[in-house]
Amino acid sequence: MGRHFEVRAAAMAKTSAANAKLYSRHSKEIYMAAKAGEPDPSMNQALKKTIEKAKANNVPASVIERAIEKAKGGSTENYSASTYEGFGAGAATIIIECLTDNQNRTIADLRTAFNKSKAKLGVSGSVSFNYQHVGNIIIPFADEEAMLDALIMADVDVKEVEIDGDYMQVLVEPSDLYKAKDAIDELVPGVEYNKLDLDMIPNEYCTLEGDDLMLFNRLLTLLDDVDDVQNVYHNVENAGN
Repeated sequence: MGRHFEVRAAAMAKTSAANAKLYSRHSKEIYMAAKAGEPDPSMNQALKKTIEKAKANNVPASVIERAIEKAKGGSTENYSASTYEGFGAGAATIIIECLTDNQNRTIADLRTAFNKSKAKLGVSGSVSFNYQHVGNIIIPFADEEAMLDALIMADVDVKEVEIDGDYMQVLVEPSDLYKAKDAIDELVPGVEYNKLDLDMIPNEYCTLEGDDLMLFNRLLTLLDDVDDVQNVYHNVENAGN
């Protein structure tokens, strides 16, 4: 598959700034799920799954509760999802998922980030064709045989299982993410998830050097400052270095 399994990065403690971004992202998702149906997870499966994902990513209960209360309070805020694709230096590609209440503001902010990084926005499909949409789970567990048996018994469509040290990464069909979680919870009661999310995994990675790497890292930093950006996927193996 040409993936790069970065369990150390996944397990690494996040900075307060990164946590704030993570909380904001999940808060929006919970708010939208609660607003789209009943603000009660026992009566709203989409909300229940969104809360499970937030909890697995260590989002505090207070953040979850505030998002639900905001939906209950009749807030008129409404977010729409949009995805953008682009190119950095060399063979670098990037996919950005946004949740926004103002599409014009979002695209203007993205263009600014791309222009300052000498990167280029592409058209829909220009990059995503070379990525795979998967459910991505990372947990501290190292028994591959037991994991595969549990997932197969639960009728989960498993794409790949990989172990790095004490950590395991499981890739599954996106629609099977929560079915896989249920099977894992039964196999490893009380397990702490380092990752439980939908991901776009590139088929091939590249490495950048010198100014190309500096500019791509600048792009990632600028995108992280855009409030509307929910997720960023890319194929640069040594980004952040």
